[in-house]
Amino acid sequence: MGLTDFVYDYCKGLPIEERYNLIDQLNRCSCSIPSNIAEGSGKRTKAHFAEFLTTSLTSSFELETQLLICERRKYGSSDKLKQCLALVIELQKNDLQF
Repeated sequence: MGLTDFVYDYCKGLPIEERYNLIDQLNRCSCSIPSNIAEGSGKRTKAHFAEFLTTSLTSSFELETQLLICERRKYGSSDKLKQCLALVIELQKNDLQF
């Protein structure tokens, strides 16, 4: 959920015209990651949990792509963007080891 906090904070510095495009998508992806982990942890089998971790992982790659789009367009704080990208990559490494 720390990643979600960082993404929401980063989005505050994005252009207002991206409110219904990138900002909305970034926020939804960042919420989807911990939400799927939480939902999967309530499942009865490891196989079901793994499915939700996979969904979480795919959301992290979607989030990474959107952050890279922001980077290419030079949106927002580059420091905050780097923090978000570093957290996404760390999360992906941890999910891939499951």
